[in-house]
This record gives sequence, C-alpha cells and structure tokens, in this order.
Amino acid sequence: MGLRGESTLTVTDGDTARALGSGDIDVLGTPRLLALCEQAACTALAGHLDDDATTVGMRVQIDHLQPTPVGASVRAEAVLDRTEGRRLHFTVSVTDDGGLVAAGRVTRVLVDLERFMSKCCGATTTPS
Repeated sequence: MGLRGESTLTVTDGDTARALGSGDIDVLGTPRLLALCEQAACTALAGHLDDDATTVGMRVQIDHLQPTPVGASVRAEAVLDRTEGRRLHFTVSVTDDGGLVAAGRVTRVLVDLERFMSKCCGATTTPS
C-alpha cells in the first residue's frame, strides 16, 4: 500500500467534452479526465505485478470540480489506499495551475491476464 502513480496531459481539442461527446464546450472532458486517473493508477502498479497479471477497472467515483481549457496541463495522482482481496482501492486527484480539478476514488481488480481474456473473448493467448 502507499504506491503512487501520476499521469500528465496537455489538453488538446481531442480531449474536450465536445470531441468526446460528453458536452458541447471545449474544455477537458470528464471521460478523458477519468482515463487520466485510471492511467495514474496503472502507473502506480507498474513493476509491482507478475508478468501474467494485470488490473482492470471496476469502479470510478469522481467529482469534476472545475474546467480546464485547451492548452492547459493537468496532472493526475493515484495513491493505493487499501486492498481487499483482488480489489485495489486508489484515491485520485487531478490538478492544474488553478488548483484542484477533480478528486475521487478508483477501484481496480487484479486478474490473471490469459484467464481474463479467455473468459472475455475466448482468446487463448495474451494480446500484444
């Protein structure tokens, strides 16, 4: 526990609510913000999982508190708070030059990659 990861992004037109279909304004879209938080959680786990294991998203609870314009940089941080069996619970926050943009929690589940893909897609090999 206590693992930390971060991810940064300079907001482009493709990251906006308008581009992502989650609104009609040109600011950082919530779906992209969520992906940034998930990326930070995955970064926290990098190098700490067996080669045949990965994590998948299970739950995201986010408060998107303020807009971030195109051209601004945002930074997501994820901190592993606790584990419950295969569930990994992270506290996440996103900031920009104006302060706190979003805060919440991300839960990811530890899975065996080949078994997961076999259940999901009938695949017998891991994706490359």
